[in-house]
Amino acid sequence: MADPIIEIVNLEKKFRNKNTEVYALQGINLSIRKGDIFGIIGKSGAGKSTLVRCINMLERPTGGSVLFEGRDMCRLSTAELRKARRSMGMIFQQFNLLMQRTAEENVCFPLELAGVSREKARSRACELLELVGLADRIRSYPSQLSGGQKQRVAIARALATNPDVLLCDEATSALDPATTESILSLIKDINQRLGITAVIITHEMSVIEKICNQVAIISHGKIAETGAVEEVFFHPRTEEARQLVIPEALQNMPHERLYRIIFNGRSSFEPVIGNLVLACGCPVNIMFADTRDIGGTAFGQMVLQLPDDESVCRKIRDYAEAKGLMLEEMSHV
Repeated sequence: MADPIIEIVNLEKKFRNKNTEVYALQGINLSIRKGDIFGIIGKSGAGKSTLVRCINMLERPTGGSVLFEGRDMCRLSTAELRKARRSMGMIFQQFNLLMQRTAEENVCFPLELAGVSREKARSRACELLELVGLADRIRSYPSQLSGGQKQRVAIARALATNPDVLLCDEATSALDPATTESILSLIKDINQRLGITAVIITHEMSVIEKICNQVAIISHGKIAETGAVEEVFFHPRTEEARQLVIPEALQNMPHERLYRIIFNGRSSFEPVIGNLVLACGCPVNIMFADTRDIGGTAFGQMVLQLPDDESVCRKIRDYAEAKGLMLEEMSHV
């Protein structure tokens, strides 16, 4: 198992609102390993963007520690902090490009601040714009680029100083689904080719499922649940996790005798429900079904409403257990 590159210990961030102190973050503990694509997901206002800004000290925590490669960011001098930030690239929802600069000049900007010569900066910018698929748009201004192209320039700029970590704050929220797919594929490719750890901040479970291997769910400024993405999908332990995994469409359904069944890459190609009905001699209602791509593997889920007869329900549960299928009662919906 890889060593942690970021460790967050008892982190808190509070703001003063008139005469009241309001906690944006409280008791945050996370460990992010080198090479991870680590997702942090939560609803609007949950504290996820504040958390990522505390990681690189754009927001100063009011308590706790942020250890980056073993050094506490909260206790670095201004010069040390500036140097540490060069090892953390960041991309934003709205791209944050300089409109009066070309794609090449935008990528060169952090290198200029770091004192890199103009010749080396331009060479590096060309290399990175080719990496993100924009070698032919090097002289284009942001106004001449699509949303996806702007984000690719922003990614190239974030990589300019050879960071060890790429922080992505809602990086795909302003993009259409096809462009989102291409940007996520690019981030995953960068992670694999360059070994850069990625921290993905999002409110969309589909983003987490697509590229992340680890996830933390944040709610009301606290971590509700952490774990491998497939584990959280299969076995959500908290209400916050269940709300992300189980669609809102189920909230208005009848609550009696609802069971959730999970299909992995193998079972999704088998007639599981058909076999269950034939074996148990009783039909079931399919209330909801969907499939998801988690780390390149197809997973599916169905929500079934079982018959009123408890003996038949027991027979169905026994069949599922014998076949190694996860059948979870949804009493919490």
